[in-house]
Amino acid sequence: MMEVLRAMRLLLLVILLGFPLLEAVVLVRLFQTLGWWIVAWCVLAACAGVALLKEARFALVARLASGLAQGRFSINALTDSARVVIAALLFIFPGVVSDLIAITLLLLPRHEVAPESIPRRGSGGTLIEGEFRRTR
Repeated sequence: MMEVLRAMRLLLLVILLGFPLLEAVVLVRLFQTLGWWIVAWCVLAACAGVALLKEARFALVARLASGLAQGRFSINALTDSARVVIAALLFIFPGVVSDLIAITLLLLPRHEVAPESIPRRGSGGTLIEGEFRRTR
């Protein structure tokens, strides 16, 4: 059990140290090829990440409010917003590899709830009707 824990810690350390090293190597190679354009790419990607982060904050509130107004709580709204936040953070992190991962995250299809799956009157779904009265 301890060996597995040590191996997991070592793997985590390799990932945490290896990813920035990979980003640095790719940035240096691209800088040698493209010059200052790669610096402009990193600055624009960081600006896009900040804009995405601001948009994700408001989008989460809007998605949750619309879902609750329709009488349902959508976990998909939370996962979609979390995916956008992770992509924004990857854009802010300087590097091309993290930008490609962020673009891939943003291009994944969203999981929207189909309107047909929401029970309506006469649709055969489970619908409980009744009246509520508060007495003191």
